[in-house]
Amino acid sequence: MRHRQRDRDKGSSGQGPKAKGRGDHRPWDKRPGGKRPGGRHPRPHQPDDNDQVETGPAVTLTHDEMQARILYRDALIIIVNKPPGIPVHAGPKGGPNLEQYFNALRFGLPKPPALVHRLDRDTSGCLVLGRHPKALRKAGALFSSGRIEKTYWAIVEGAPPSAEGRVNLALKKETPQRGWKMIVSKDGQDAITDYRILGQAAGRTWLELKPRTGRTHQIRVHCATLGCPVVGDSLYGAKGKGVAGELMLQARAISLPLYPNRPAITAQSPPPPHMIEALRACGWDGN
Repeated sequence: MRHRQRDRDKGSSGQGPKAKGRGDHRPWDKRPGGKRPGGRHPRPHQPDDNDQVETGPAVTLTHDEMQARILYRDALIIIVNKPPGIPVHAGPKGGPNLEQYFNALRFGLPKPPALVHRLDRDTSGCLVLGRHPKALRKAGALFSSGRIEKTYWAIVEGAPPSAEGRVNLALKKETPQRGWKMIVSKDGQDAITDYRILGQAAGRTWLELKPRTGRTHQIRVHCATLGCPVVGDSLYGAKGKGVAGELMLQARAISLPLYPNRPAITAQSPPPPHMIEALRACGWDGN
């Protein structure tokens, strides 16, 4: 395995789409010593994932399969292509999660990498990991200051009102008896998403979305508010729309200006298999 050498290099690219070296973030847990109990790296503060989207069989990965999902790697960070259908970390009730496979990404370091930000369980694509506490602080500061460029692809039901535009609607968490969700609210946190249409077919639209803030479920709520919910979104979409467990939302690309005197790190993930047919119908040429 070509990644097994001790990682003292300044930068190396893993398997996957081309990554040029030099998604949604919450500040990490600032307990004394900068670590969580048990010595683990701090975790981004985000609500536990409760998407209420029906998923299929649990996702499992071998050591080699986890390493094959690397899009970019250097001495500070690793960017992986998160598969759909698995939460990035365990919720209150435990269960399978992506963090349990991070030992495959140590590459000579004493501890596995940790999450800099997170993606919803059924969202696939670019996920940034910090390889040690210093890296977590440095990358996390970029997310907190809004200096990360994130690009998402989505297949939505219907279409937005214009070919491109900006959604500027504040969001807050609502907690009814049967589970929480995010809602548009004037007293919520600022949430901004830019979008443009890339293609259309059979009553669906292929959107490129760039969230300028990192609120929980931001893209999903904003798309639903525009009248074009993400296909497969049983929480914010119209009842009966889409296929359960197949949320057509992907963190397509990410750009991080991690090193002051070098170009930004960029990585791009391939679409997940369940989105490919719909993307091709809307005009995607495979690039």
